[in-house]
Amino acid sequence: MTTVRIIQWSALEPEQQRQTLERPALSSDAQFRARVAALIERVRVEGDAALLALPKEIGAPQPRSIAVDRQTLKAAGEQLTRAQRQAIEAAAANIEEFHAAQMPVDIEVDTAEGVRCERVTRPIARVGLYVPAGTAPLPSTALMLGIPARIAGCRLRVLCSPARKDGNVDPAVLYAAGLCDIENVYAIGGAQAVAAMAYGTQTVPRVDKIFGPGSAWVTEAKAQVSADPNGAAQDLPAGPSEVLVVADADARPEFVAADLLSQAEHGADSQAVLVTDSQALARAVAAAVETQLSALSREALTRQALEHSVAIVTEDLQSAFDVANRYAPEHLIVQVADPRRWLAVVENAGSVFLGPWAPESVGDYCSGTNHVLPTYGYARSYSSLGLSDFMRAMTVQELQPRGIREIGPVAIELSQLEGLDAHANAVSIRLAALEE
Repeated sequence: MTTVRIIQWSALEPEQQRQTLERPALSSDAQFRARVAALIERVRVEGDAALLALPKEIGAPQPRSIAVDRQTLKAAGEQLTRAQRQAIEAAAANIEEFHAAQMPVDIEVDTAEGVRCERVTRPIARVGLYVPAGTAPLPSTALMLGIPARIAGCRLRVLCSPARKDGNVDPAVLYAAGLCDIENVYAIGGAQAVAAMAYGTQTVPRVDKIFGPGSAWVTEAKAQVSADPNGAAQDLPAGPSEVLVVADADARPEFVAADLLSQAEHGADSQAVLVTDSQALARAVAAAVETQLSALSREALTRQALEHSVAIVTEDLQSAFDVANRYAPEHLIVQVADPRRWLAVVENAGSVFLGPWAPESVGDYCSGTNHVLPTYGYARSYSSLGLSDFMRAMTVQELQPRGIREIGPVAIELSQLEGLDAHANAVSIRLAALEE
């Protein structure tokens, strides 16, 4: 029996189609939200004391100290092999190049004679970067967050990552942080790290916006502090990792299977979906998944993810892309003939991988694009993380006397139309002064 379920899309009723594309349920019940809120409040009130006590209480590794000292940061590379350092550096160079090209250009427009309007950008002054650890270190996430924060010019860059069993942050994460010129690194994780960055403690400085993926606890904490005017904004809503592959009859089954498994191994709540116009390919991919599964170190966990994954067979490729747009995946892999031609019909996706030689893995690590992406269908309305997320825009207007003469009467008329006399007076008093 194959692990991947194969479903004929056209045979499903509308409600069955909706259910087929449902994600695994997120932890969002009232009791869970209350537990996260209580943890946030404790960090807010107790500060460092809570950060030191909570790991013991929840059975997590205890950090040697909350702050990682500069000597440890500088020495991190010595614990890595030369090949590991070179891989991190190569990825950093590509990420740097892609994000530097995103620098916004300020604009100036004279909308009328004597009326100049501008749009200028400024970096967010203080940002918090969360790098999860879980079952493996994620230096790639440190790069994905730290590099655009540095390019944008964010003055304070705070990075939090859970301590390992030895009480230290993983050296690969520290080495990546060093490449990003991040000096403020703290050995804390989970919702307490989010709370510390949002409200500040005796050791951890307060930030204005928090970035980075994480567990359900981290995701809920980011949502709660972003809803508090005294908290910190969040980058984008996120859930478990996911991939959708659109493939035609000529796609290589072993490639498709490998891409599905590379996402499924993230966690038991990850989702991997295949949409194809070929029943034969769906069966071949299901068989290839079984073959490759047995060689994976995370086979048991990956099988759990595959329990709610599916292969959908559609009548044609256009229908396959319709399903993909409806699902709005975090990662969309297009393994069809002439994949670039189909890019025009892609509407909803966090990041797109065109052709058989573009596995999602390169986007996770080293192609240059950002791997912090909207999940759980939020790709319908949110973009992948980019340089602009670390900046904010302001509009500016400057009027000369001839400018207020030109558009002042328009402002007065509209002010009176809306019954806002003080608005009208702010203009008319200036017009009168010009006549003196």
